[in-house]
Amino acid sequence: MKVLVPVKRVVDANVKVRVNADESAVDTANLKMAINPFCEIAVEEAVRLKEAGVADEVVVVSIGSKNSQEQLRTAMALGADRGILVETDESLSPLTIAKALKAVNDKEQAQLVILGKQSIDGDNNQTGQMLAALAGLAQATFASKLEVNGDSITVTREVDLGSQTVTLPLPAVVTTDLRLNEPRYAKLPNIMKAKRKPLDTTTLDELGVAIKQHQQVISVKAPGQRQAGIMVESVSELVEKLRNEAKVIA
Repeated sequence: MKVLVPVKRVVDANVKVRVNADESAVDTANLKMAINPFCEIAVEEAVRLKEAGVADEVVVVSIGSKNSQEQLRTAMALGADRGILVETDESLSPLTIAKALKAVNDKEQAQLVILGKQSIDGDNNQTGQMLAALAGLAQATFASKLEVNGDSITVTREVDLGSQTVTLPLPAVVTTDLRLNEPRYAKLPNIMKAKRKPLDTTTLDELGVAIKQHQQVISVKAPGQRQAGIMVESVSELVEKLRNEAKVIA
């Protein structure tokens, strides 16, 4: 069984970001970049399936600038067998990314696609669902447990009221939640080996995917400074301040 794992290059989760001067985007100059944390969970799950003898090959794919090779090499150091970079410097919408991933999977014919439920930069939580819809594949989102049973998979999903267990036929798309696993750290020997693993580069044009802007960012602003709290003497005073000062109740 082949497993395809899309990964995204994002600003490291431990780095404090800043908005650029014209408030058009986050300024990423000189910031540490990393694999999106949810994508790391997806890579870990795919590698565990291979270690268990369930998967034969783990392929990681990224859509972005040439610098995204760094994150693909990291994923290969964690255990993926090879990488594919769809090189573009354009800022793409989730729908265009989903179309590109579908085009890649049409060539790879993976039986299972595992990807993070969302990226920590856009937080859209859309790509996995769109990919499944475009490809006509079964899907399970917010996975906290995954088991492969022959030609089907059983997935435990995180839902509002607790958890839900579903069974899907393969091929399928699964998006990962935080409780699915704990990603490993790449060891130095594996980092060295990853440099020799195959990494293919392609473009959106070669995949036959047209770039179309489905959304427009008007502006990006930093979160407002949190104001200090105050003590109130009674419930009536609290209600009065919520109504007249905070204006959160009518």
